[in-house]
Amino acid sequence: MRADASENTLAVIGCGVIGSGWAARALAAGMRVQAWDPDPDAVRRFQKNIDTAWPALVRRGLAGGASREALHFFTDLDRALQGADLVQENAPERLVIKQTLLADIDARVPEQVLIGSSTSGITASELQAQCHRAPGRVIVAHPFNPVYLLPLVELVGGQHTHRDQMESARAQYERLGMRPLIVRREIEGHIADRLMEALWREALHLVNDGVATTEEVDAAIVYGAGLRWSLMGTFLTFHLAGGEGGMRHMLEQFGPALKQPWTRLEAPELTPELIERVASGSEFQAGGRSVAALEARRDRFLGELLEVVERYWPEQEGLGGRI
Repeated sequence: MRADASENTLAVIGCGVIGSGWAARALAAGMRVQAWDPDPDAVRRFQKNIDTAWPALVRRGLAGGASREALHFFTDLDRALQGADLVQENAPERLVIKQTLLADIDARVPEQVLIGSSTSGITASELQAQCHRAPGRVIVAHPFNPVYLLPLVELVGGQHTHRDQMESARAQYERLGMRPLIVRREIEGHIADRLMEALWREALHLVNDGVATTEEVDAAIVYGAGLRWSLMGTFLTFHLAGGEGGMRHMLEQFGPALKQPWTRLEAPELTPELIERVASGSEFQAGGRSVAALEARRDRFLGELLEVVERYWPEQEGLGGRI
C-alpha cells in the first residue's frame, strides 16, 4: 500500500510517456495532479497512458483517497502551476528547450517549491543556468520507465543547490513511493544510465559481430545476471563471487582479467545492416504482440517482482544504508 500524499499537488509539465508515468504514480499516492503540455494531441495520449498504467497500480495498492478524478489537464501553464507543492518537468531532451521552460517555471512559482527535471543526461547546473529567482531548487529528478512502477529516482543538485534543498527533495519523492538516490556530484548521464549505456554498447557489438542475436543477449540477462542484480546489484554480486574472502579475494583472483580486452568502450557504427539486425531481432522476440500487450505483460511481472524485492528491502538497508 502506498503512503497517503493527499495534501500534495504535483504539477506535471510535459505529458509524454515519462510525464504520464509521474502523473499515474502521484494519483496512486493520493495526490492531486495538474498537467500541462503545449501539444494539442497531448491530452489524448496522456489519458491513454494513464489507462495503461492504472491496472498495475490498482494491483499494487492505492493510497487512501487515491482517484483518477484528481487529474486535471490545463492548456494554461499558470493554472497548471498554481498551488503546486512539487513541479516535475518532462520536456524533450534538448538543453535550450529545457532551460527556457525551467526559467519560465522558476519565474512563476514560489521560491520554496521544488522543481525536478526528468532529464536523463543534462546536468543540474546546466538546467539552472537561466533561472534567476531561486535556481537552487531546480534539480535533476531522473526516474526510470515505467515511472509508475519502478521506484528509483536519481536526485542531483547543481552549483546553486543547498543540502537542505536536497533533503527536502528526498522527502518529497519518498512521499511518492520512490527510492531516492542522491548523486554525490554532477556527471553526464548520472549513475544508472551510464551503467545501462555500457551494457547497451556491449550488446550492440555482440549482435554486430555475429556472436549472438538480440534474443540470446536478452536471455543472458534475464536468466543470469539480471536475476542477481534485482536483489544485490553489481558490487554485492561480485562480493559473493569471492566466497568467504569476499570482494578482496575476488579482485585478487579475477582482477587481472579486467585488463584483458573483452570490453569495447565505444559503440559500433550504426550501419544499416546493424540496425536491421537489431530491429528484426527485436520484432522476432515480440512475436507479433503489440507494444501495449508487451507493456501489460511487463507491468504484471514488475508488480509481482517488486513484491518480492520489497520483502528484502529492510535487510538491504541494513547492509548498504539508506539510499
